[in-house]
Amino acid sequence: MRIYLDHNASAPLRPEVRAAMIDALGATGNPSSAHREGAHARMLVERARAEVAALVGGEPSEVIFTSGATEANNLALRGTLAASGRRGLVTTAIEHASVLETARELAAGGAPLAVVGVDAEGHVAVADVTAACTADTALVSVGLANGEVGSVAPVAAIAAGLAGRGLVVHTDAAQAAGRLPLDTGGRGVDLLSLSAHKLGGPTGVGALWARRGCARRAQSTGGSQERRRRAGTENVAGIVGFGVAAQLARAELAAAGSRMAALRDRLWEGLRAALPDIVRNGPAGEPRLPNTLNVTVPRCEGESLLVLLDLEGVAASLGSACAAGGAEPSHVLRAMGRSEAEARSGLRLSLGPATTDAEIDRVVAVVPRLVAQIRRGAAA
Repeated sequence: MRIYLDHNASAPLRPEVRAAMIDALGATGNPSSAHREGAHARMLVERARAEVAALVGGEPSEVIFTSGATEANNLALRGTLAASGRRGLVTTAIEHASVLETARELAAGGAPLAVVGVDAEGHVAVADVTAACTADTALVSVGLANGEVGSVAPVAAIAAGLAGRGLVVHTDAAQAAGRLPLDTGGRGVDLLSLSAHKLGGPTGVGALWARRGCARRAQSTGGSQERRRRAGTENVAGIVGFGVAAQLARAELAAAGSRMAALRDRLWEGLRAALPDIVRNGPAGEPRLPNTLNVTVPRCEGESLLVLLDLEGVAASLGSACAAGGAEPSHVLRAMGRSEAEARSGLRLSLGPATTDAEIDRVVAVVPRLVAQIRRGAAA
């Protein structure tokens, strides 16, 4: 039996989501059509929209369905700059590639860009972000939680520090959804990105929550879907699955978060007891993602450990799935001051609501044995 500890890459599809999507596949109408079949499909989409809005503490009319958080991030950055009289962007060095690469492409086209650094635990300072903003800054994008090391950004404090300056605050909350309270009102953001498959929903669907009155220009045109904010016929079955996943995540948030945090700590303590030289990458205290542990084992090449874990039936990762297979070391660990070798060897273990004590104990038993095997091979 396999042990899946890569929920930050993609969470397994929940049975309730699968069942709802199968039912929705029977909806033959186009949600934009005026007949009965179209009205039924529209009802399914709007019911899911209400659930996603409830997850973030917003209004259904503020939810724009997309193909995932990558598209939502692109819509937030590109759409805001296209609609603003300002040109500048501010973000951090540990953002997801869909934010960083988009920001760099916009910078190559002439948009002033400031990339704010982080400390050794992956924390960004409020003062650094606010100081990086100028009179020409249109948008600040700071991810709520980092999916590689589990650090949580002070997004509410950043938004409060920028209040009254006439710029837009965006947060990529794909990794935080279902693990931390989102509460857009309390956090003070204008835009927030989500991805269904991080919640146990399907791949290929996400959303951008956009505060009413926050100006953006659509980045896909051709139809009036999503109130002319994102053209294209809605993915009805995927959106239905997203809605069910959002509903479950909201209902289970407190209990699942506490349970995953206890298992994460059990995993860390077990590995540290067996491997005294192991290093944790990321915050040692709260706030942090309850399900995420990133470690480096000295004298143990990360990719070799990952392969051996897979052979032992344990699914893990070296970092963001979007960077998997790339030649570059983790940009997150490099930004945190790790060496290139260390940044290539950060093992990420990300838990889910269904992770068990027995699975954690099995990983604690397996990892030290595999580390010893790799070290013997290196010494031979």
